[in-house]
Amino acid sequence: MTFHMECTPAFDFARASHETEVGDGGARFRSDGLTLGLGSDVPVKSHGRGVVADFSLDEGDEASFVLGEADGEATGDLRLPPTLQNELLQGTVDYWHHWLSQCTYRGRWREMVHRSALALKLLTFDPTGAIVAAPTCALPEQLGGTRNWDYRYTWIRDAAFTLYGLLRIGFTEEAAQFMTFLEARCRELDPDGSLQIMYGLDGRHRLVEEELDHLDGYRGSRPVRVGNDAYDQLQLDIYGELMDSVYLYNKYGSAISYDLWVSLRRLVNWVCDNWQREDEGIWEMRGGRRHCVYSKLMCWVAVDRGLRLADKRSFPADRDRWLRIRDEIYEQIMERGWSDKHQAFMQSYDSETLDAANLVMPLVFFLSPSDPRMLKTLDAINRAPEDGGLVANNLVYRYNLLASPDGLPGEEGTFNICTFWLVEALTRAGRADRSRLEEARLMFERMLGYANHVGLFAEQTSMSGEALGNFPQAFTHLALISAAFNLDRALGTRD
Repeated sequence: MTFHMECTPAFDFARASHETEVGDGGARFRSDGLTLGLGSDVPVKSHGRGVVADFSLDEGDEASFVLGEADGEATGDLRLPPTLQNELLQGTVDYWHHWLSQCTYRGRWREMVHRSALALKLLTFDPTGAIVAAPTCALPEQLGGTRNWDYRYTWIRDAAFTLYGLLRIGFTEEAAQFMTFLEARCRELDPDGSLQIMYGLDGRHRLVEEELDHLDGYRGSRPVRVGNDAYDQLQLDIYGELMDSVYLYNKYGSAISYDLWVSLRRLVNWVCDNWQREDEGIWEMRGGRRHCVYSKLMCWVAVDRGLRLADKRSFPADRDRWLRIRDEIYEQIMERGWSDKHQAFMQSYDSETLDAANLVMPLVFFLSPSDPRMLKTLDAINRAPEDGGLVANNLVYRYNLLASPDGLPGEEGTFNICTFWLVEALTRAGRADRSRLEEARLMFERMLGYANHVGLFAEQTSMSGEALGNFPQAFTHLALISAAFNLDRALGTRD
């Protein structure tokens, strides 16, 4: 068989120039501040700003190419000895076999759960323990549209949910690594005592967004953006997800330290002082702040988990105030978040639109899965969009763009994590109503069919079944793990 290899680096998103130097065993690409080396078993030749190679392999033949950072001053051979190549390959295979053997999940759909666990592990930045939301930027939510964002950062929300997913199936070491990252960020609070919603993988705070006008995005979708201005938004829900993940880590991982508790106590006090504010919400809307019901819900979770942690570990805390604030949040959500007209919890106070994020209410033990208000919200969401719901062909939109403009032009696909949230909400409601459990199973198995050929999911799915948004997305895979875990348990050892 004949093969054609091409390697053309584009330093700094094709904004920085570089020199290409071809030599024995490959090529070097030298740019200011970074040199890449390509080790090659076959001769390469210059082609534009890169190199190419044309070669043929017969049965049993091998060829290898190794690309990585290189010494900018060196000039030697970049090839690896064949024995070392084989050792590295076998070592990689052995590492992943050993790592996956630690998984405690033994239920249905095990291969998909394993694939999701592998994806989450690969989205972990080992030096700091940070978990990236997705390894890509500017993959569009609408082909040809402008909803193209950079997800190569650590969102407190995404990573906290990921921590829960990993703990659920036995990966406590990764959870401990992320707790180290969280502790470091808790020592770097903003002057007012708050956290940012997201950070760089190395912990940096400023993630300034810019558009790269010289690049075309996927299938012509522009603009291409790097950086993310959402880092400066107010999203009150992150404190609930953070406190819930710490609570679970303390329960299923290792006991947290007093020093971490001091930082967490400060954050809970900040929530008590600020939960009444409007914010941009979980979906990072750019159309102005609102009293988002999901944000209030997670403020309740933050205070509730703070109280649980304090009682579990006998930590000092302002319990009387926390109890009063927790109950005040609860009553306000039930009064202002519920719509008698629509018989459902809405996206924000006084709004006329649903939000799939409210499916999380029974998942965080705010409401019983069989509470009449929760069942009515579940039924309202689980209708077709033309009937006022958010579900089309078993896929769930996060909200109705027409009824609730988010300050951005264009459309988007169904949101994969919301589909798995609906599966889990139906699963929990199915303990009292078997028909809901059967619906949850059917919806889950249909959803698995939208994964790509190696079992990975993007952020969204189009109405034609095409992947949209950044890929693969941690948010989606952690929700798959949680839905599979709870659905399998609800179905029992025998259906």
